[in-house]
Amino acid sequence: MTKAVLEAQGEHAVERAAAAVPLPALAVPASLHASLMARLDRLGAAKEVAQIGAVIGREFSHALLAAVVHQSEAQLASALNRLMAAGLLFQQGVPPHASYLFKHALVQDTAYGTLLRERRRALHARIADTLESQFPEFAEHQPELLARHCTEAGLTARAIVYWVRAGQRAVERSANAEAIRHLGHALDLLSRHPETPERARQELAVQMLLAQALMATRGMAAPEVERAYARAREMCEVLGHSDQLLAPGGLGTFYLVRGNIRAALETGEQCLDVAQRLGDADLLLKAEAGHGTVLVFLGEIESSRAHLTRGLRLAKDGTASTDVYGC
Repeated sequence: MTKAVLEAQGEHAVERAAAAVPLPALAVPASLHASLMARLDRLGAAKEVAQIGAVIGREFSHALLAAVVHQSEAQLASALNRLMAAGLLFQQGVPPHASYLFKHALVQDTAYGTLLRERRRALHARIADTLESQFPEFAEHQPELLARHCTEAGLTARAIVYWVRAGQRAVERSANAEAIRHLGHALDLLSRHPETPERARQELAVQMLLAQALMATRGMAAPEVERAYARAREMCEVLGHSDQLLAPGGLGTFYLVRGNIRAALETGEQCLDVAQRLGDADLLLKAEAGHGTVLVFLGEIESSRAHLTRGLRLAKDGTASTDVYGC
């Protein structure tokens, strides 16, 4: 608030700036917001750069900003210098390899909040298009970034693809809590789509990934895992793709840990049938190992040994590329 007053030019401007500050009895966030709004309004053309930067994020690179802002390099440099001189933005490095950081999240929030909804959506769409066309490494390594911009732009179909991709990458890195958040965003967007086979196909993939992440974070017998698999089963029934629900280490493991040994046995038999029908050695190895494990819990030791031995044979003779998988 002090800076807002000091930056005002002329006695009348100072009086107006001081009058704009709410009484101390009012909430502090409102007064901070009012002072930041006044400071941004006095930045002229630099305000637009602050707004676009705020849409990109709390931190953003010079290269991305330059690609999105429709200004010459000289105009952009002038605007950035004004923002830094005002103490609203910090710079690291030297353009064009520099990056910028808003001094405080409130500065970013205020700049973002000054945008009308349609302008904001258009900027998110422009940023998503720019990232896809000029910065493909983001789509590969940070799909959640594109997912966020596509979501805010109302590009739900593209957003779902990127949220699922982000969830898959997180699961592969064992960042399961992060995966649950990403996949939750995908499910939220999918719920807004009409019930079509394509939506069912996408949701099936999401629920299977989600069940895997939930097993790792909440436990293999958690109610959330059961709900994810129950919804996946519904999608399988819609699509007629019951085979996809039988991935070894998935549904069978859930039943086994929950103590529903008979259901685990039936799932294991289905896995074996699917693997044999598809002629998939990797899937067959896992199915043999999983089914052999379930049979141990039923006391059928000889049958268990036969299945585990077949799994070992597949692993050792090179027929399957998968590791021994506990055989």
